[in-house]
Amino acid sequence: MGIVLKDLFAEVRQFSDKIAEPLSAEDCMIQSMDDISPTRWHLAHTTWFFETFLLRNEPDYQVFDPQFNYLFNSYYNTIGKQYPRSKRGLISRPGMDQIIKYRAYVDQEILQRLESEEFAAKAEKLIEIGLHHEQQHQELMLTDIKHVLSCNPLYPAYRDDPFDDADSQNSAQESWIELPAGLYDIGHLIEEFAFDNEYPRHQAYLHDSSICRSLVTCGEYLEFIDSGEYLNPEHWLSMGWATVQKNEWNAPLHWIKADNQWMQFTLAGLVPIAPDWPVTHISYFEADAFARWKGHRLPTEFEWEVAERLASKEQREISLVDQQFVDHLLIHGKAIHPTRSRNGMMGSTWQWTSSSYAAYPGYRPPTGAVGEYNGKFMCNQYVLRGGSVATHSQHIRPTYRNFFPPEARWQFTGIRLAK
Repeated sequence: MGIVLKDLFAEVRQFSDKIAEPLSAEDCMIQSMDDISPTRWHLAHTTWFFETFLLRNEPDYQVFDPQFNYLFNSYYNTIGKQYPRSKRGLISRPGMDQIIKYRAYVDQEILQRLESEEFAAKAEKLIEIGLHHEQQHQELMLTDIKHVLSCNPLYPAYRDDPFDDADSQNSAQESWIELPAGLYDIGHLIEEFAFDNEYPRHQAYLHDSSICRSLVTCGEYLEFIDSGEYLNPEHWLSMGWATVQKNEWNAPLHWIKADNQWMQFTLAGLVPIAPDWPVTHISYFEADAFARWKGHRLPTEFEWEVAERLASKEQREISLVDQQFVDHLLIHGKAIHPTRSRNGMMGSTWQWTSSSYAAYPGYRPPTGAVGEYNGKFMCNQYVLRGGSVATHSQHIRPTYRNFFPPEARWQFTGIRLAK
């Protein structure tokens, strides 16, 4: 057990370093808005997680720096006070070199202790949660640095890799997945890892409905823009229209009009918009307004989950290459824009649903500080399904529930229609 855990732990931790590799120390300290965190903070916080929940319980462990417990605690009130999230970019010290030392120190402590089968058995569950937690932050590292670099008028690239035209979403005639009315099982079932908000499995009744097989494309969304819908309140929720007016939105985040041509900022820099790419960096408000404009709606998260099962029935035998799709892309610097779906309805861009983020029937958050991970955020958020090009391959599953407030746009978020 200890050997397997050691290898897995080292692999995940090194992957975070790999994501940060193209960045300068200056890149890693910028916080361009309240919702994002500096890369340096992500690297430190994921280390703090392991130190706090695993190592601090060991009587012979010496804390790397007691002040880090305040600086790098995200939202765990059970652990103690936290430095304000909106001010993380104001902290220039500890610097990147010290954060690297912190990671190495904690990694060495855990890897040495995993030589003991007794420690490995005791720590296995917490290490599993910690590694999945770090993989979530790996996705955030990519989306956050994209926002940081987009604020630079030089539009620098995270990695200067050309797009592969073969990755583009194929234009296809619109078709729909039919969902007959009835009771359906919802939620996680198999014994592989899942977060607590994916449980317990339960039944939900669905009315007759249909979900589009393809995501809404940039070309389709351009029609929405060209029709003047950012100037017309007719199809917007009241709060959505107020948000559009307040923030002066006229297109998805990272879209820039230059010389009468729409461009899009990606992790490979500024590129012309390809009409057949899935539209992304869309808020719930924009997704809902587009759906109303088309005469359709957004799916519920339960409709989405059932439709994904039907869509993927013939694709269940996934090769090892596909299972490591995101990992391969990130290592080779290719995860720069969602241009295709990896499997069924998953793996290109997160898709807004009309479902408010709430507990499943019978849900109980875990006890202790780890119980603060998901349950306490079940308010004023909407569920997204499907994973994105920046999501780790181990997090691409039909039951995975992402959640954001309706105005959020900095993640890879897109639209799938229902009727």
